[in-house]
Amino acid sequence: MHCANSGRDVTETQYLCASLRLFVCGISVEDTNIERVLIFLLGSLGDTLVALPALHLIARKFPSTERRVLTNVGVHAKAASMASLLDGSGLVHGYYSFPGPSKDADRLRMMMRLAREIRRWKPDALIYLHEQRGHMVALRDAVLFRMLGITRLVGVPLSRALQKKIFYEKSGRFEHRSEYLARSLAPLGDLRLAHRSSWDLRFSTSERERARSQLDSLRACRGMLAMSIGTKVDVKDWGDDNWRALLRELSNWLPHWGLIAIGAPVEHDQSAAVLAAWHGLSVNLCGKLSVRESGAVLEGVRLFICHDSGPMHLAAAVGTRCAAVFSARSLPGAWFPYGTGHTVFYKQTDCAGCRLDVCAQFKKKCIAAITVAEVAAGIMSMLSAPNPGLREVAQ
Repeated sequence: MHCANSGRDVTETQYLCASLRLFVCGISVEDTNIERVLIFLLGSLGDTLVALPALHLIARKFPSTERRVLTNVGVHAKAASMASLLDGSGLVHGYYSFPGPSKDADRLRMMMRLAREIRRWKPDALIYLHEQRGHMVALRDAVLFRMLGITRLVGVPLSRALQKKIFYEKSGRFEHRSEYLARSLAPLGDLRLAHRSSWDLRFSTSERERARSQLDSLRACRGMLAMSIGTKVDVKDWGDDNWRALLRELSNWLPHWGLIAIGAPVEHDQSAAVLAAWHGLSVNLCGKLSVRESGAVLEGVRLFICHDSGPMHLAAAVGTRCAAVFSARSLPGAWFPYGTGHTVFYKQTDCAGCRLDVCAQFKKKCIAAITVAEVAAGIMSMLSAPNPGLREVAQ
């Protein structure tokens, strides 16, 4: 394997980072006076789900502490909030809302209010789960958290090692985001990525009963598939025409199977139009279930068909195999569904890792090169194979 640098090394930045590390103390296994832990994690559903093993580790390490998350809310109309996933899990106890991007004075006032609230709470330690964005961002964040009175920081990517993106030549994939968190939080212990308990969302009995009640019309089906066609980012969108063609093809091969659509309320009508291409029984649950209830639904399906999206990570977390259509916006492997048995349709292009939201110049040539025929064949191959360790997750 080798490492790819996520940003240009700057001598001054390295010097500042080294200097700051002299003032930042990690948390040792002997620490017993930690009463309040602040967790820094921006993002929505997908970012939270790949961090589940980290959240479980923090809960194991600090079982008697109050654990709050500094995160952002209202990222997108299609984005589920972190609270909608974690409330009820017992992994965290509260949230601080990070203001969204804005140039007006209101944002500055909100930032000042947030800083006062955090200082008043007096966290003993900060656990950094946010994605690495270069040395300067890491340095800025570390300084800000120190200014809030937090003296013990874990996981802030100030070192060169934590800013590198590891590439595995044998598989042709980059280090998964969950694997990166295992590296960055190594001072706290083992994330246990291979353990099912590390991905447990702790669904309640009522959540599972609510999920089951929505599937009564599909009980007579030979098998059940689920799908989600939603995405917040245009470059990740495979296109409704492709989805309709795929469903027509699959329903010809699977005449007695049922199909479930899950997603946000704003995706209900779009999903209904695509579901019309399915010849068998179907149910559209977009907007009808909570995120956690949707996860309980996904526990009971044979396969989840999707874009690169939060629901994909939800399916992987509950142990359901994914057939995922990816653009090359992200580097291969970093945000693939974690675990064994998944099939990812990804075309490596010379512009892979672009991080674009909209691809006007190349007209989404990466995802556009994925054909209906290859996705259909891949799904049928997955269904014809035994269910290999469907509830197991491997490193």
